[in-house]
Amino acid sequence: MMLIMIAGPYRSGTNNDPELVKQNMDRLEAVSLPIFQKGHIPMIGEWVANPLLKLAGSKEIGDEIFTEIQYPTAHRLLTKCDAILRIEGKSKGADQDVTIAKKLGLKIYYKVEDIPEVV
Repeated sequence: MMLIMIAGPYRSGTNNDPELVKQNMDRLEAVSLPIFQKGHIPMIGEWVANPLLKLAGSKEIGDEIFTEIQYPTAHRLLTKCDAILRIEGKSKGADQDVTIAKKLGLKIYYKVEDIPEVV
């Protein structure tokens, strides 16, 4: 069983429009159930970062608090993960996550179908 970080566009291409950000989040979350059904634990950095942002008083996507918490949360989580799934779409943050994952020696997947099932 692996803890698998799902990385892909969150803010990218949204101009911080909340509806477009939600659509990106929906795309990230859409692959979480198939990962779980394969016997693994899916993780999305925003699942941890978003409550922290609220508690820290972030008022909008991209503000100073957001910058201090958003990416560092994902980077810390990666140190606990076994693998990363990089879904399609342009994303500087997700590309950074893949770079960090490679340095940590994590398995890198680009399709859910490539993730093995736990037997």
